[in-house]
Amino acid sequence: MNTEQLDRMHTGRGFIAALDQSGGSTPKALRQYGIKEDRYTGDEEMYKLVHAMRTRIIQSPAFQSQYILGAILFENTMDRSIDGQFTADYLWKRKGVVPFLKIDQGLAEPQHGVQLMKPIPGLDDLLGRAVDKHIFGTKMRSVIHEANPEGIHLVVQQQFELARQIAAFGLVPIVEPEVDILSPDKQASEQILKRELASHLSELDEDVKVMLKLSLPTEDDFYRDLTADPHVVRIVALSGGYTQAEANEKLARQHGVIASFSRALSQGLTDQQSDEEFHKTLSASIEAIYEASIT
Repeated sequence: MNTEQLDRMHTGRGFIAALDQSGGSTPKALRQYGIKEDRYTGDEEMYKLVHAMRTRIIQSPAFQSQYILGAILFENTMDRSIDGQFTADYLWKRKGVVPFLKIDQGLAEPQHGVQLMKPIPGLDDLLGRAVDKHIFGTKMRSVIHEANPEGIHLVVQQQFELARQIAAFGLVPIVEPEVDILSPDKQASEQILKRELASHLSELDEDVKVMLKLSLPTEDDFYRDLTADPHVVRIVALSGGYTQAEANEKLARQHGVIASFSRALSQGLTDQQSDEEFHKTLSASIEAIYEASIT
């Protein structure tokens, strides 16, 4: 584990840029960026275009460590290069931004009011490659749709089982049990989730460090006490479908929690923009998210 990166993630000011759209979410991300399906044929062309989009964001003068602590990458992005360096090395050596890797393979079908992660074949091999590519940590997402105690227990149990496997490679896992912001019993789900998180954190070995990526809660500062847990490097919030303005407004009321936004970060960016327009739009988004993250 890179102790300089660990210290930066634990104490630094800023937020995490989520640049990890993959698989089925990539065409949507490209459409929002102004690139329609008729611009590419097949996955390889699609991933080249999305890597170009991410490269444009990362290389922008607006993308600075003054505001951004870390960035979450998709496996395909980890394996590609920017200016002759693997993406993770470019992020850290050129930008001072800590690199993370999304490792999950998507969601299983709903059961017990939740969606667990699909199996991740070859995970040890992927984690070994991540270490070789100088990745600091990983991210994996489940979704909670209903306040079902059995389902939420299964979600957190799966997340922490994988977290232990990841930590054994010297990586810091981001545990992401997302609560659907449209759920009619969202607050009840959050209450069950918090109890499960506290229970599983208490069972970790002393040297295991994790991060928690959680939906912006219904009750302000609801997760604040978990920030003091010795296993928790940082708690970060996902935007979960809120607009940039909504997400920033809610985040500003969560003390000790920083952002890990995707849609809210890239909102307003298009392939058709001039470099000046692109950098100006990205800069405004980054500064707004940063201001909401430093409460």
